[in-house]
Amino acid sequence: MNDDAVLTRREGAVGVMSFNRADKLNALNMPMMLAIEAALGTLEADPLVRCIVFTGVDDRAFMAGGDIADLATRRPASWYDEFGPTVHRVFRRIETCDKPTLAAVNGWALGGGMELMLCTDLRVMAAEAKIGLPEIKLGLFPGGGGSQRLMRQIALCQAKRLMFTGDSLSAARALELGLVNEVLPRAELMAAAMALAARVANMSVQTLKLLKHAILHGAEMPLESALAYERAMLGIAFDHPDAREGCTAFLDKRPARFQGT
Repeated sequence: MNDDAVLTRREGAVGVMSFNRADKLNALNMPMMLAIEAALGTLEADPLVRCIVFTGVDDRAFMAGGDIADLATRRPASWYDEFGPTVHRVFRRIETCDKPTLAAVNGWALGGGMELMLCTDLRVMAAEAKIGLPEIKLGLFPGGGGSQRLMRQIALCQAKRLMFTGDSLSAARALELGLVNEVLPRAELMAAAMALAARVANMSVQTLKLLKHAILHGAEMPLESALAYERAMLGIAFDHPDAREGCTAFLDKRPARFQGT
């Protein structure tokens, strides 16, 4: 699927979604949000896609936040009833996607761009890129889930400082805080992102889905409940042919050949 705001392609088992409002630094507005949702649906439905990479079309921006001209027209009712629920729905869909997701942060990831990044499973970042939540400078605060997700991913005092000041983070600092997995020169970013995505895509689709469920839902439960849920997910994994294939391949000293579903 191609849309003016979003481009998609598949390379092997990896689907790539590229944000394509380069003249606006990929700033997020309602049409772009709906285009992301539609593109995600296409990649989710494609049985050949086993991992999804998000990135920007050029090196200036991954996604430079919300479209300020659009935000300036929003009033409480239009935010609460329209744009806000759409942002939350689409970002939550990225977060709960059965297929592993990876953000290749090639440029500025501000506001909604960083919030989208926080929804992905894995993140690689160009050394030249920066991330941040600058909404406080507009008299606002992160409303695409950032005020809730960031504090669940780094120390609370660090999350508050970032949101209270609106300061941006360098790639090195983002790595130090544990917000990204790896920092690379920009010229190497996409090759590294695609290589990592391909490695993940080579694993069992079924097991990755169950593991994502165990991590995502278990994090919201008390430990005893989370452990019970983990047992249930692993029990389902044991019942799938991929578990038998993986164990057999190990004993036979050969690479596992996991099913595509």
